[in-house]
This record gives sequence, C-alpha cells and structure tokens, in this order.
Amino acid sequence: MINDEQMLWCEKYRPLTVKDCILPELAKIPFQQYVDKKEIPNLILTGTSGVGKTTIAKAMCKEVGADYILINGSDENSVDVLRVKIKGFASSVSLFGARKVVIIDEADYLTPNAQAAFRGVIEETAGNCSYIFTCNFLNRIIVALHSRCAVINFKLYSKDKSMMAGLFFKRVQEILKIEKIGFDESAVAALIKKFFPDYRRILNELQRYSVGGRIDVGILSCVTDVKFDELVGYLKGKDFKNVRKWVGLNVDSFGDTIYRELYEKLSEFLKPSSLPVLIVILGKYMYQAAFAVDSQINVMAMLTEIYCECEFL
Repeated sequence: MINDEQMLWCEKYRPLTVKDCILPELAKIPFQQYVDKKEIPNLILTGTSGVGKTTIAKAMCKEVGADYILINGSDENSVDVLRVKIKGFASSVSLFGARKVVIIDEADYLTPNAQAAFRGVIEETAGNCSYIFTCNFLNRIIVALHSRCAVINFKLYSKDKSMMAGLFFKRVQEILKIEKIGFDESAVAALIKKFFPDYRRILNELQRYSVGGRIDVGILSCVTDVKFDELVGYLKGKDFKNVRKWVGLNVDSFGDTIYRELYEKLSEFLKPSSLPVLIVILGKYMYQAAFAVDSQINVMAMLTEIYCECEFL
C-alpha cells in the first residue's frame, strides 16, 4: 500500500545525504564534518520555509546511522510531550548501539514552558542523545537553548541564489523525467523563480500542475504577475471591495511569498514618501504571520493599512 509520503514528491525525492542537499558549498561544510566524524552536536537550524532544514537534519541522521525521532513543534508543543515522548526516547539506549537524535521541527511553535524544560533534558541525556531544532523565527527560541546549541542560519546571499536555482532546476528536470511528465523548460523555470528558495512549495506546485501529464506555458498565467497587477490596480483605485475579494481568491496560493511580492511590486507604484511606510507595514505583518490564526485576515489587515496609509503615483 502506498502511503502519503510516497505520493508526495517533496518526500519521495527528499535527499538522503548531505552531499545531495542543495545548499551553498560553504554552508554544507559543517554538516559534512559532522557526518564524517559521526558526531552530531546540538543544533538550531534557522531559515525560511522549505529551504532544507529538516531535510539536512534527517540526512545527517541516516548517514551516521543515528536512531532518531521527528517531533512537530506546531502540533506537539506541550511540556507533557517533552516529558513522555521525548525524554522517554532520549534516555533509553538504542537497539543498535548508535547515538540518538531528536529532531524538533518548527521549534519556534513550542510553548515557552516546553522550551524551558529542554534545558534540563538536554543536560540529563547529553551522553546518549543530541537535539536538532528547526525554526523559521530564531527570535522565538529562548536564549537558554541558544547557549546549548550551535546556531546555523540558512540565509541565502545573492551570489548563491542563481547557482542554487540552477542546481534545483536540474533536480526538477530529473524528477519530471522519472515521473514521465512532459514539460516546457520556460514554464518550469518561471515556477522556480516564483517560489524559490522554497523547494517544498516548488515541488508541491509542480506535482499539482502535472496532473494532466504535462507542464507547459499554460501555467505561466498562474505564476506570473497577472494576479498581482490586479491587486495593485484595486489598491491604487481605492477599490476596497475588490481588494477583499482578491484576498479571498488568491492569498492562499501565494503563502509567505506575498510579503516579498508586495515589497518588490508596490515599490514601483508608490510615491517616494510612502516607501518607508510600506516597509514598516510589511515588516509588522510578516512578523505577525507567525502567530496569526487566520492568514487571510492578517493579509487583509495589512492591505487595509497600505490602502489607508500609502499614496500611489
């Protein structure tokens, strides 16, 4: 029976070694050193969604033969989970004699009490277990955990982006050929450009568009600036009703990229005096997105503030 992970391309084609992970070469060095020495220290891996934090954590564990478990911090974020599930696993000896590793994914969603409880657990199980925390927002991880872990930031610099996008484009072509999906290179390149560096999002979108057996220029209308041009027109024309309608129809397809899109797009249409205002608004709501229960309401609140506070050319 095929499980969900085997059906999802982002899981089916997840790299199994550090070497196969798409990162700047200098960024790979510490991870490869951990694998070569077969010693994984306590780590905090931070960066935007889909850049490979969890992938490289799993890859290291598999390469060194570590016995590991994955905890989703956004779902299992209470002290009880820490006491029962994590401490029980970390304190027991591996059947294979290997060191154990606990990967806490989305650790920035752990409650403050759960994070604080890790201080004692990390020290009590230091001889038997290592901990890898992944997060999007490093500032939400308490200082006590920072001091017990090596922090590695997955921030991508401009000089690395084109190289990594090229490598991922080649990887995507290989996946599409294995899946026997026909494709136009221009369409695939446009989709990668749209969502890079969120590898997971790119693969999910490709899988969605591949249902008909081919990915061609027909998808370009979905990944180009057409929809954003509509939004800019509504904001500029003070058409609040259509702004709200646009949010309901489109915001989920953009995800976290909407803040970057607005930053780049609206800068062309605002008066110079409104640019600092735009940046402050975007920064505020991008931060709030990590806590927002309803992303559509958060985005609508942001657009309403832009609508009211910014002046268009």
